Amino acid sequence: MNELTISDVTFSYKKKEVIKDLSITFKGHKCTALVGANGSGKTTVGKLLMGILSPNSGQILHENQSIDKMNLSDIAGRVGYLFQNPSKQIFAVTVKEDLLFPLKLNHVPKKIMDEKLQYVLDMFHLHEIVDAQCHLLSQGEKQRLALATLFMRSPEYIILDEPTTGLDKVRKKRLGHLLNDIKSKNIGILLISHDMKFIDEVADEIIRMEDL
Repeated sequence: MNELTISDVTFSYKKKEVIKDLSITFKGHKCTALVGANGSGKTTVGKLLMGILSPNSGQILHENQSIDKMNLSDIAGRVGYLFQNPSKQIFAVTVKEDLLFPLKLNHVPKKIMDEKLQYVLDMFHLHEIVDAQCHLLSQGEKQRLALATLFMRSPEYIILDEPTTGLDKVRKKRLGHLLNDIKSKNIGILLISHDMKFIDEVADEIIRMEDL
């Protein structure tokens, strides 16, 4: 996937207009940071791109295809979304069960599940906690697990909403290395954040909501 596009989009929460006539394209194969003041619509942009929210007007496009013609499962198979609180997207008791959950849901053959499991365990350094109970994980471990679960579906693009919240310096550094590894695999990244130090370390470009 080369790009995600928002075209002439207006969106309101109840009667409050958050985004008006917004047009923006996020190119694939690099890390783009979306920054702005609280309430500027950063998180709304991410949710619109995922189909979690629907615009009042305008179009959301994935590779020039309107997501109006895609269901949420199709979108999630191509674009992964990491919420601000990763606990909200962990559904199983153990790490292994959570990783396998999306593939079992789609009746993927066991051989493929096992291959994918080993791939993400290696990529996200989860071997040591594969049998751990999810509720006992640290914030950084939950975040890695949530990201790894997204990668069980081989996304072409990922969206991260305030991923450094609750992370100390060491865990932020690990996350930065992880994002660089992800980018090296030609996977696009949209980083929604206010953590400018982290953004400066990992982002290839910065887009400010105030400039749009």
